Amino acid sequence: MKILIVDNEAPIRKGLVSLVKVYCEGITQIEEAGSVASAIEKIDQLSPDIVLLDVEMEDGTGFDLLRKLISPSFQLIFVTAHDKYALEAFQFSAIDYLLKPVDPEAFRRSMEKAILLVNNMFLKRQVEVLLQQLSGIQSKERKIVLKDIENTYFVKIASILYCEAEGTYTRFFLEDGEPILVSRNLKEYASMLEPLGFIRTHHSFLVNPDKIRLYDKTDGGMLVLESGSQVPVSQRKKESVMQILECR
Repeated sequence: MKILIVDNEAPIRKGLVSLVKVYCEGITQIEEAGSVASAIEKIDQLSPDIVLLDVEMEDGTGFDLLRKLISPSFQLIFVTAHDKYALEAFQFSAIDYLLKPVDPEAFRRSMEKAILLVNNMFLKRQVEVLLQQLSGIQSKERKIVLKDIENTYFVKIASILYCEAEGTYTRFFLEDGEPILVSRNLKEYASMLEPLGFIRTHHSFLVNPDKIRLYDKTDGGMLVLESGSQVPVSQRKKESVMQILECR
């Protein structure tokens, strides 16, 4: 298995090389690049299985590098000290990232996941979602990447009916298709989708307001969606939900 480490700071590259040697088995080759240009050359020469990629470099960004690749087929982990907005873009695209200074245990978990998914065929589409998010367009026509145990899904945000918490997991209910169970908690998705207008109606539910048909105030409060699904409104959330709906 071949790994490429891309960072404009040599000490950080050396630190990541040390972590790879300590925590990763079956690595046959580790290469380094300190710029966008040299990284593109290395990718062409090496065909890496995993790329650890910095965001900010002297001749551009990691995003610039991704834009120049025609069909990336490696596992990608960003290693960044970047701002919250970039981190949200990683979350929407389900591309993994590590924050500097890199925590060894977080590094181990990310690498284990990358090695398991090394034959991923969806990076190009994930990068499209990432760049779309970074464009700053606040539109539900954008997509979000969801992963369950077996599959990767590219879901239009506009097609989401609601999300329901199941412990540390979240189940997505869509207009078409079966529900998708994702191993991330509802709080994480609320932070991503509430800025797009989604409503937290209950500690276990997050709803797309465009899919609400009516608000039934009997029996404590219940939203009825266009699909016929019913979503509870908690007593604590009742007033804020009503205010949001009245303003639509």
